[in-house]
Amino acid sequence: MLDSALPVRVHHLPAAGLAGLAVALLVGLPEVLGDVGRLAAVLVLQLGLVLAWVVTTGIQGFTGSLAVGSAAAVAADLALVLPGRGAMGGLLAVFGLGFLAVVLQQMFRRPRHDLVASLSAGVLLFCAIGALAALLLVGRAPGGTGRALVVLLAVGAALVAGHLVDLVLPRPQLAPGVPRGLAGLGVSVLAGAAVTFLGRGLGEPAGGPAALAYGAVLGLVAGLMAVAASYVVVAATSDGADEGRVGSRSRDGVPSPWVLAVVQAALPIAACGPVALALQAVL
Repeated sequence: MLDSALPVRVHHLPAAGLAGLAVALLVGLPEVLGDVGRLAAVLVLQLGLVLAWVVTTGIQGFTGSLAVGSAAAVAADLALVLPGRGAMGGLLAVFGLGFLAVVLQQMFRRPRHDLVASLSAGVLLFCAIGALAALLLVGRAPGGTGRALVVLLAVGAALVAGHLVDLVLPRPQLAPGVPRGLAGLGVSVLAGAAVTFLGRGLGEPAGGPAALAYGAVLGLVAGLMAVAASYVVVAATSDGADEGRVGSRSRDGVPSPWVLAVVQAALPIAACGPVALALQAVL
C-alpha cells in the first residue's frame, strides 16, 4: 500500500487554495481583458501544469520535456484562437505532431532508462494541455461569458468542496493510501449541481433539470480526476518514490507541496473543458 510522506492537511489545503485561485484567474482575466485575458489565463495554467507535472512524475529528459510541453501549450492555444471560428478539430494537427515530438524527445535522450514510464507521462501531459485549451471555446459557445462563468465556478466549487470534505472524512476510501473518499466525491457532485442550478439564468442551459444534470456531470468529472491527481501525488511522495527527479523539492527529497498542488488543481480543471463543450451540445 502507498504511504505518502505528506500529512493529510498538506495534501488537501494547498490544492483547494490553488483550485480556487486558478478558477478566479480563469474568471477574472476575461472580465478585464476579454479574449486576450482568457488566453493568458489558460496559458498560465498550462505552463504551470507542464512544470509541476514534469517535477512530480519525474519524467526523464527534464529540459526536453519542459520544452515539448510548453510548445504544445502555445500550439494548442493558437490552433483554437487564430481561426475565425475555432473548433476542437483544430487540435488534431497539434496532437498528431505533438505525439511524434514526445516520442522523438524520449527516444533521442541518453540514457533511455524509464522510457515507457516517461512516454506514458508525456502523452498524458499532452492530453491535459489540449484539454485545458478547450476552455478557450467555452466562452464562445451559446451563452457566451455567462456559460463560461457558471462552468468554471461549478468546477471550482466541486474541487474545493471535495478537498475540504476529504480533509475531515476521507471515507469510504476510494484507493488504498490515498486520502480521498466517497463522501468527498458525492459532495463534489452536489456542489457542481448546486452552482449550475443557481446560475442557470446566466447562460444555457436555462432549465432546472438540465442545469442540475450539467453541474452534476461536471462535479463528477472534477471529483474523479481529483482522486486520480491525488493518487499521482501520493505515489510521488510515498516511501520508495524515485529519488532522481529533477526540480523543486523540499529538503527530504519530496516535491514541494505547492508544486504537487498545481497538479491537483490543474488536472481536474483540464478534464472538465472538453466535457463542458460536449454537454452543451446535448443539454
